[in-house]
Amino acid sequence: MDEILEQALLYDFYGELLNDHQKEVYEQFILEDLSLSEIAEAQGISRQGVHDLVKRCQKALEGYESRLHLVGRFL
Repeated sequence: MDEILEQALLYDFYGELLNDHQKEVYEQFILEDLSLSEIAEAQGISRQGVHDLVKRCQKALEGYESRLHLVGRFL
């Protein structure tokens, strides 16, 4: 499955389990397709901070899926 589609599905199913800041940044990166630099400028944080946050969100969402398998059942 396409990685962007997979991440969007994971966000659709488990996104509400992220905090507001995580949701905002992750939406901008995955759904709005903004660059790390664009997000960093808008959020007032470093590009590396955005990268780390996106990676943590991806890991958390994948962890939820590994335990709950909701996306797998949906597909």
